[in-house]
Amino acid sequence: MSRAWYTICMLIDSHCHLIDSQYQNTVDEIIAHAKSRGVEKYITIGTSPASSADACACAEKYPDVFWTYGYHPNEYDGDKMQLEKDLAAAKPLFVSKKLVGIGEIGLDYHFPPFDKTAQIYLLEHMLQIAQDQKLPVSFHVRDAFDDFWPIFDNFHLPKSVLHSVSDSEQNLAEGLRRDLFFGVNGLSTFAKIPHAPLDRILLETDAPYLTPKPFRGTINMPGYIKEIAEWASEYYKTSLDQVAEITTANVEHIFKV
Repeated sequence: MSRAWYTICMLIDSHCHLIDSQYQNTVDEIIAHAKSRGVEKYITIGTSPASSADACACAEKYPDVFWTYGYHPNEYDGDKMQLEKDLAAAKPLFVSKKLVGIGEIGLDYHFPPFDKTAQIYLLEHMLQIAQDQKLPVSFHVRDAFDDFWPIFDNFHLPKSVLHSVSDSEQNLAEGLRRDLFFGVNGLSTFAKIPHAPLDRILLETDAPYLTPKPFRGTINMPGYIKEIAEWASEYYKTSLDQVAEITTANVEHIFKV
């Protein structure tokens, strides 16, 4: 888009992976690029015990970076003893003042083979941690909402987020009814998917994945949240300032960054 970027409100990338192996750029370069495009804060997301530890180290190094401890359903092989060891080893990380949530966690039944029993076991363990720690959750749910909703309803969590939802209007309504927020990313710029009201969304890139138009075919960057904000201003028929103000306030409210 050629539209000038006039917003005076900062943007936050509420879900990215700053230490992903796809990047040839350093974190310093990624952040410098994003700051030049109005992005001031970043939540780097864990997807495994190892990546969560890396996310913690990244957040401790950079003042504007925060992190979450996550265990993606596709990263778990069903070894219960190893899971207990992983969670025990993570306990020292939980004293980090930059830890702002649990995620990404959830259920993913998209690519077979998958082990529903193992995924549910992992999700319940991670939700117990989130409940005990009183931390919000970044959820990854794909083709699995029938199993997800009953599990979610068994826990009492702070305001939380369904990351990158591209499901049905029915599941969007189920999430809204449960007071969840929704992560909007580059997928929205090229796919027809249902969307929550503006006051219930957060902007995210999922970088280096889900690159928005017009950069599709390249590695995604947190700085490209500018294009997602521009898409949102058109979709919701409001100003860029309003998109930035509302979505930033939502991130700050949920994750306390």
